[in-house]
Amino acid sequence: MARNPAITLKQLTCLVSVEETLHFRRAAERCGMSQPALSAQIQNLEDVLRVRLVERGRSGVALTPVGREIAERARSIVENAQGIVDVATASRGGLIGTIKLGTSSTLGPYLLPHVVSTLHKQYKGLSLYIWESSPRDLEYDLGKGVHDVIIAQLPTTSIDFVTDRLFREPLYLALAVDDPLAQRDELGVESLEGLDILSLSPQYHLHHQVRDLCQTFGARLLRDYEGTSLDALRQMVGMGMGAAFLPALYVHSEITSRSEIVIKKIRGRSITRAVGLVWRKSAGRAENYRSIARIVRDVARRRFKDLQVEAEEA
Repeated sequence: MARNPAITLKQLTCLVSVEETLHFRRAAERCGMSQPALSAQIQNLEDVLRVRLVERGRSGVALTPVGREIAERARSIVENAQGIVDVATASRGGLIGTIKLGTSSTLGPYLLPHVVSTLHKQYKGLSLYIWESSPRDLEYDLGKGVHDVIIAQLPTTSIDFVTDRLFREPLYLALAVDDPLAQRDELGVESLEGLDILSLSPQYHLHHQVRDLCQTFGARLLRDYEGTSLDALRQMVGMGMGAAFLPALYVHSEITSRSEIVIKKIRGRSITRAVGLVWRKSAGRAENYRSIARIVRDVARRRFKDLQVEAEEA
């Protein structure tokens, strides 16, 4: 009696990639194969299950209702299989293999160059694939397995995540050089009352923190002029459109004495944002991620004196 063909892990991985990207070429690139090879894997899976999983039309790629349900179950299988590999990798000791690290544009460019150089010196067998996106997408993609670990502003929203707190980063007030407040040696929180404040868009955690600061100290959040990046905020501040709160890592990297803005600390009030390393509870490389967290804290302690580095969790 002929045996029915078996479902393979490769087929399930391809289906999950198609469900996440809704694009055959990008899914194939993610799986490390050609587009015809990925299409063949999906076709073979459909033949084994005898159901249509993926629809391709002029409007793009879409999963059928049963395809979506199977992809969701397949994701758990793929993650558990990767967890087995991760446990085996961790048992051999050290940081080796490939880790997919997600970060936001307000953190990664100013922190990771220092972290990456240290990791490369200490762990020659480690490859770090870095992907930058908005905080909202970072958490969503972490949950779906696109990233292994992310560096993010806290708190995160999912109970399925583990967080290792790294540091608290000060937020400094940025003013145009010709702003009257820029001439003062010190600014207290009372200086914020009635001040026009620019911010990033609501897809960033920083927006919500700045909104709360404005409500607390009586400043006015300018919703009509939301920046798409920290550089955009800086330029708008330089044009005299308002003030802004900029993170310390960005200030250290981008602001000099010749800049079009000046940076002021707020006297008598520590204004900071919390940053942590985050991964899924189901991940099998927790000790590896904690090793990365230790390195990030060490880099932050050595290179950035105004970061408030968190104590290592027991």
